[in-house]
Amino acid sequence: MIYEFSQFGRHLGCGSGIEELMDDLGHALASGGPDLKMLGGGQPARIPEVNAVWHRRLEELMEEPGGLNRALTSYDPPRGNPRFLEAVAGLFRRTFGWDVGPDHVAVTCGGQTAFYFLFNLLAGPMPDGTRRKILLPLVPEYIGYANQGVAGDLFRAVTPRIETTGPHEFKYHVDFDRLAVTPDLAAICASRPTNPTGNVLTDEEISHLAALAKAHGIPLILDNAYGAPFPGIIFTDATPYWAEHVILTLSLSKLGLPGTRTGIVLGPPEIIRALGSMSAIIGLANPNIGQQIILPLLESGEILRLSREVVQPFYADQCRLARQAALEEFGDDFAWFMHRSEGALFLWLWFPGLPITAAQLYERLKQRGVLVVSGHYFFFGDDSPDWPHRHECLRVSYAMDEATVRDGLRLIGEEVRRCYRTGGE
Repeated sequence: MIYEFSQFGRHLGCGSGIEELMDDLGHALASGGPDLKMLGGGQPARIPEVNAVWHRRLEELMEEPGGLNRALTSYDPPRGNPRFLEAVAGLFRRTFGWDVGPDHVAVTCGGQTAFYFLFNLLAGPMPDGTRRKILLPLVPEYIGYANQGVAGDLFRAVTPRIETTGPHEFKYHVDFDRLAVTPDLAAICASRPTNPTGNVLTDEEISHLAALAKAHGIPLILDNAYGAPFPGIIFTDATPYWAEHVILTLSLSKLGLPGTRTGIVLGPPEIIRALGSMSAIIGLANPNIGQQIILPLLESGEILRLSREVVQPFYADQCRLARQAALEEFGDDFAWFMHRSEGALFLWLWFPGLPITAAQLYERLKQRGVLVVSGHYFFFGDDSPDWPHRHECLRVSYAMDEATVRDGLRLIGEEVRRCYRTGGE
């Protein structure tokens, strides 16, 4: 029997770039054996000191009167547990002096769901018959956004200005000369640090984007999945930012709890109420377990200490080792750059003039037991679809152990070197 899908079903139920990517990575991991170099996913590292905190909290929940009920056997309100919402707001009031309360906070089933809700709440077909889009001020940007519009493409993006910052290093900047905020835009959105590049928009860039959004009466959405104050995977100066027209999203995933699917949204109360309504309609309520695990860490501030003293140093060291390995394994006998590493879990590699596409290079590396991500997935909505740069980049995770990352980079270097030498044959 052949079933006819609706437009919604065709858009979300008939494949996407991120589905193909995750399916490919999952099958490769299941069948690749112990020698597979899994450098392609966004899985955070399992940090022993962090895991010890989760073990402690689970034991405490088992011993606390009603702890198991709060974590597993009861529905929370659609926006989240009231005590958790107050704990989030209280942390930001104490730490940054922001004028926020529980009415500014909502929980979602992971950060991915938060963006599905936000993008479709603000953009797409409007009641007056017009269509509105989300402006990405800089691509490459997170692949998980790309297919989230229930009524088709939601994005307009601007290709970046590229600054060479070292012999094998570069950095993307927002090209404000080419960035235009037009009446058909519903919001401006950027991740900080950026997945896939590890780029951190400067305080000046954030202030400029916030001013543009405010002047045009639209929100600025900042994806803080890797950023400050938690999980704090950020290696440069970057001041956390919030204002009355800013929507800040956070997540417990990169702190080390991806399985709890806990996203956090800080924003205007009108937006927050709408998110609660959407959660109720789509899923009744959100998972409790992540909220209950992290609740006392928010109230005491331990989450900030854990991020600052354990999570950030761990990834900073991983990043240093990975960058040094790339310098040693790639050498100077072919053209290559990596984006300045300012946060997140990834090296973003650029091979100017690569004789084959990054997608083809991905397939060749997979045959050699190295899983990475082709950079072309992260360029969507941009105004330069034929830009060669989009087919010359790879995303490489350095969350694995040092030996795995180094060996993977060695094989990448060998394959790219062969491509340049043979013209891609």
